[in-house]
Amino acid sequence: MRLHIAKGRLIDPANAADGQHDLYIADGRVVAVGREPDGFHADRVLDASGLAVLPGLIDLSARVSQPGAAAFAPSELRAALAGGVTQLVLPPDPGAPLDEPGKAEALMRHAEPGQCRIHPLGAMTVGLAGETLAEMGLLAQAGCLAHAQGEQGIADTRVLWGAMRYASGMGHALWLRPHDPWLARGAVIASGAYAERLGLEGLPPQAETVALHTIFELQRATRARVHLTRLSTAAGLELLRAAKREGLPVTADVSAHSLHLTDVDIGFFNTDFRLNPPLRGQRDRDAIQAALADGTVDALCSDHTPLDAASKAVPFPAAAPGATGLELLLSLALKWSRDCRRPLAEALARVTCGPAAVLGKIAPQVAVAGQLGVGAPADLCLADLEAEWLVLPGALQSRSGHTPFAGMMLPGRVRATVVGGSLAWETPV
Repeated sequence: MRLHIAKGRLIDPANAADGQHDLYIADGRVVAVGREPDGFHADRVLDASGLAVLPGLIDLSARVSQPGAAAFAPSELRAALAGGVTQLVLPPDPGAPLDEPGKAEALMRHAEPGQCRIHPLGAMTVGLAGETLAEMGLLAQAGCLAHAQGEQGIADTRVLWGAMRYASGMGHALWLRPHDPWLARGAVIASGAYAERLGLEGLPPQAETVALHTIFELQRATRARVHLTRLSTAAGLELLRAAKREGLPVTADVSAHSLHLTDVDIGFFNTDFRLNPPLRGQRDRDAIQAALADGTVDALCSDHTPLDAASKAVPFPAAAPGATGLELLLSLALKWSRDCRRPLAEALARVTCGPAAVLGKIAPQVAVAGQLGVGAPADLCLADLEAEWLVLPGALQSRSGHTPFAGMMLPGRVRATVVGGSLAWETPV
């Protein structure tokens, strides 16, 4: 399909572009910006007057598979497109971890044209049990982006050591959420005065920093590439900053929840705020905002985790951690720009070219977009940056309406999403 996107405000942080430029697309790629190429005849013209034309968002942590099954949930794929997300990283599902090549191949057979592009993470250990390394090389050949333990973590440092040595030797990467499983045992909220007031078991910041010290020390010995997902503490971010200065091969992301919220937002045991990692204090949130601004943190992710009503309609300690977020990612990036007075292009970079650069380092063979220069994959979205919308759980595309941002007015609304040069989503008027 040949597509002409006309009269829009093109904002492409990777190429420092911000202005009114028409976009011309053919064979799934951008063929011209600004001036119509000779002989170009569009099959469809999209009028983007009053809208921003943005690279498709790349979400580094979004769960879109059917729980416990090797298939994608249609509702979550719609949620991704409704949020302008054209590529995402799929964390391991503890109910159906990709610990065998056949499982990864079976899952990816469900991928269809017109959907967002999905990069699954293979299990680092068999069954995510943290005991025996999975066939990491075969999983990579089957299409797994990197190797992860999900939320389980690894108590046996020797297993992590072996995984790093293997990954380094094979040119693979590990995708880790740093938390010490012993310190994290039983914790449902960040430690501190608020946890004590609520009488809940708290997770100390040392659960993150102890794990980071271990990871960085093993990196120094192996030079294995590591991506750290959803850092949440000020102390952990300082360790990351030092590791980057040292030249360790490490990248990192933070969740949109941790960027905006703190533990006191939990209120009176509101399970929509039961998240993993848990919301921390204001000092940690301020450190997250600063690290995202200065580039210490490479990307902002949604940490999309769709949960049913039964998972949340229980006492706070028993509630499943997680919240829906794919449809909110762009708006929460824009909210950060507005509230913290950060440049618009900077905020958009953290959900476009920033995560694209992470994927480029993790798996150079993967064709990643994140920008709209000539020759780039035609993955993009059209968004009304001036719109304000009310987050109504029942109006979201996701099967889950559980979000801590329910009832909040957020800036920016995706109007259409293009994947591979084809119109994949139009928001109903």
